[in-house]
Amino acid sequence: MPFQAPRDAAVIDIGSNSVRLVVYRLEGRAIWTVFNEKVLAGLGRDLAKTGRLAPDGVIQTLQALKRFRAVLEAVNPAETFAVATAAAREAEDGPDFIARVKAETGFSVRVLSGEEEAHYAAVGVLAGAPDATGVVGDLGGASLELIRLNATGAGQGVTLPLGPFSLSSPTGFDGERVRRLARERIAAVADDFKTDTFHAVGGAWRNLALLHMRLSGYPLHVVHQYEIPANEALEAARLVAHQSKSSLERIEGMSKKRSETLPYAAVVLETLIEQLQLKRIEISAFGVREGLLFEAMPPRVRGLDPLIEGCTALGARQGVADDLGVALDAWITPAFRTLPPLFGERDGILVSAACRLSDVGARLHPDHRADLVFEQVLRAPIAGQTHAERCFLAVAAHARHATNFHPPELQTLERLLDPAQLKRARALGAAMRLACDLSGRSPSLLVHSRLTLDKNHLTLAAEPGFADLLLGEQTSKRANTAAQHLNLKSKIITG
Repeated sequence: MPFQAPRDAAVIDIGSNSVRLVVYRLEGRAIWTVFNEKVLAGLGRDLAKTGRLAPDGVIQTLQALKRFRAVLEAVNPAETFAVATAAAREAEDGPDFIARVKAETGFSVRVLSGEEEAHYAAVGVLAGAPDATGVVGDLGGASLELIRLNATGAGQGVTLPLGPFSLSSPTGFDGERVRRLARERIAAVADDFKTDTFHAVGGAWRNLALLHMRLSGYPLHVVHQYEIPANEALEAARLVAHQSKSSLERIEGMSKKRSETLPYAAVVLETLIEQLQLKRIEISAFGVREGLLFEAMPPRVRGLDPLIEGCTALGARQGVADDLGVALDAWITPAFRTLPPLFGERDGILVSAACRLSDVGARLHPDHRADLVFEQVLRAPIAGQTHAERCFLAVAAHARHATNFHPPELQTLERLLDPAQLKRARALGAAMRLACDLSGRSPSLLVHSRLTLDKNHLTLAAEPGFADLLLGEQTSKRANTAAQHLNLKSKIITG
């Protein structure tokens, strides 16, 4: 699908712990966050004690919503979704609060049921990782939603009172008490949600993932699709559960309010690992908000690959020829399809995605272009890719602009890619550079040449009458480089 004109959409999410406004730029299937503001209002802080919303939380939430109204009037998104979750759903004064929001801010807020919240969390995970299977767990301030994912999509969800505010007591955090409650509440549904892979949604678990990265020396601080073996997640959860509040506050990037709730999230995760017999935890940066956006997209758009669409949008924003990536895909993919797969069924998608990035950095200074593009691609908020795949695309993008391989963060690459994958990425980048240089980045010229690979040669051929297209020192040099990365010899056929 060609690059689509962008439009903006906004989501207001009134949770038990935070109230948040996120403005997104939607470019077809690609979802970009362009504005994100959160207030930790603690709306559901008193639920376990009083059954009502926290009075100061109500005031903070209304103040935040009035500011959000001003922002949205300036931004003027095409559509706005306003939802509330467990606190407004469970509190006896929840309906009065929703009415007050409407009267004072003008927002018509939809209060999601527990099943709806679980559904949108699962749809959000699928928006970020369409092949995800297993169980989604969305932990908020007051509740935990669990829902199973399979080949047909999201199943039936449940909601459990396992958020920090539902587990708290006037005497403060008591690990054994929280563990007992968590075991009792999860045991009732455990048989329905046993799985190997658990997709963790929610800020508390993202913070646990960042802590695990620091403890393990993991080099790529991107939480989306970060995988943690269950035994390591269990160790990290137990460590957090035994830390004092002051110890947690000393962790870099940890807010005071997050340090109060993180031990509860750690105990819940510990209990889930044990009772659901989990083998791995995968963090999703997508959740209910992205699920709302994704479900509102036309079915034909939802069916597109998020990695290819994200790379298309990123490349189109910075490139010169809008259709260059598609042309490179058609030129390179048939040749690379003959190579042994290194990422299984994902090889073709990665080649297509890399081709869409061929013009990223086209407007940057050539002395710095390769390194700047590498950093951008490695950490771009593009969904649908593992961390190894991020590294693969970053190497290909670097090699597209630089003959000498001196990328930033080489240790990261060598940790997450094996030597064969690293070499294939360099070959792909070299093939992209070859195609761009011989055609002058013109799809109309590129179609008159063809790239093929066999067991001995990388062959570049031109249609009759287009021999001049392939003649020249630059073309020969680029073909030789690409061939060397594939352990082949180059051959140019001009007639």
